[in-house]
Amino acid sequence: MENHKDKVSLGRTGEEAAVRYLKSKRYTIIDRRFRFLRGEIDIIAYDRETLVFAEVKSRSSRAFGFPEESVTPAKQAQIRKIARCYLARHRLEAMPCRFDVISVEMADGRPSSIRHIENAF
Repeated sequence: MENHKDKVSLGRTGEEAAVRYLKSKRYTIIDRRFRFLRGEIDIIAYDRETLVFAEVKSRSSRAFGFPEESVTPAKQAQIRKIARCYLARHRLEAMPCRFDVISVEMADGRPSSIRHIENAF
């Protein structure tokens, strides 16, 4: 059974892999782990002229399904709320934006598969 430290390490490793992936696709990372109230947006980046709020989900096994399946409607609503705060705080309300999910599967402590779902919700 994974403990909290293992889950945090898994999440951080997955997030680092997601950042490398996005940079390889020429995204510009502008913020990471943006916190507001009890929530967080993992990565905020530009894809050309579009501001992207990316949720990263990492798993070391498919026992509980694919990583992206854990981005529930409640989680989506929370991310939207945090994104609205980010846009208002940075006066970017008119900026075109979208919500992506980056699914990272791990094997032997390293990323083995990355799926990028654009406009996930």
